[in-house]
This record gives sequence, C-alpha cells and structure tokens, in this order.
Amino acid sequence: MLTVYGYPQTRSSRITWMLEELGQDYTYELIDFMKGQHKSAEYLAINPGGKVPAFKDDELLLTESAAIVTYLGDKFGRHDLVPAAGSTDRARYEQWAYFALCELEQGLWNMSKHRFALPSDKRVKELLPTASWEFQQALELLSQGLGDNDYILGDSFSAADILLGHSLFWGLSFKQPIEQKNLQTYIDRLRARPAVSQYQAREQASLNA
Repeated sequence: MLTVYGYPQTRSSRITWMLEELGQDYTYELIDFMKGQHKSAEYLAINPGGKVPAFKDDELLLTESAAIVTYLGDKFGRHDLVPAAGSTDRARYEQWAYFALCELEQGLWNMSKHRFALPSDKRVKELLPTASWEFQQALELLSQGLGDNDYILGDSFSAADILLGHSLFWGLSFKQPIEQKNLQTYIDRLRARPAVSQYQAREQASLNA
C-alpha cells in the first residue's frame, strides 16, 4: 500500500503529482498544519522533523521528496519519468532534481522560514529581500538550462519537471515575478497536465473530508 502524508500546496504535492502521473492508487493522509498535527507524537514517530512529505510503501518509509519521486519512477519502471540508472539522461535528471532542491527552492524556503515557519523570535524579516534575490538568480539559471526545450530534459516530461514545476508554482503563490518567457510557457505547459488538476483535487478533497 502506498501512503502519502501531506498537506495541500506543500512539498508533499510533488508526491501526489508523481503518483497521478503514474496512475497509481494511493492513500492520502492529511497532516493538518492548522491543527498542529505535524507536531503530534503520532506524526513525529513517522517523521521526526515534523515536515511533509512522508511516504510509506508497506514497510518502507521515506521523507525526502526527490528521493520519493525517484523511487517511484524506479519502482514502476517508468524510465520516461525517471531515466535508467547509469544513463546520461539519469545524470541530467539528477542534476536538475538537485538544482530544484538546492537552488530553486532555497530562496522560497528562506522566505517561508522567516515569514511563518520559524518560531517568531527566530525570524529575521531583513532577510526577505535577499531570499527574493536568490530566487531570481535561480530562475535565470533555470531559464538558461531550459532554453527552447519543452521540458528540462528535452522534448519529454520527467519527474525533474515535477520538482522544478512545484517550486515555480510555489514562487508564484509567493507573488514572486517570473519574467522569463520560456519559464512562463513552461509553467503553462506543466499546469495543463491532467495529473496537476488531479492531484490538486485530491488534496483539496482531504481538507473537505
């Protein structure tokens, strides 16, 4: 059984998006941040960091989004989404997957931390302009890497686009300008995928249950 522990519009959306692309059945366990469930003893026993996502496949427990989407692509033999290990496409996939986490999302995560995620006495509002600048620098690198391609590895969609696309959606939700024309059309292309509306509906339904 595949189980996703998450909350809408967080990094757990990368996992629900991937599972919808794969057409796999899964259980979605809402961890309601508004009710403090991420700090409950029950959830901390699953993810001691108190963050989402967490993911279970029977006895396997994983907590890092890039590791989870990569595992799922490998598990279900979807080399279109996660290229085969040892291939040049796999090397490029991992390059952009790590870029999504280590560069593109970092400015956004810094904004999140110093707006609401950290305890109030640890937040430094003066860091927010620097975090925005960091995100803009990463956008420029991503724009150069994407070039005229439809997707980051070329003509075909991959799970690296999930990791990058989610971070771009995150940036827009934070009202960050994305002025590069190729990134604007890339975002539109990603949003048009059926799996995006499917995962968003699944997550929204969890709030209404």
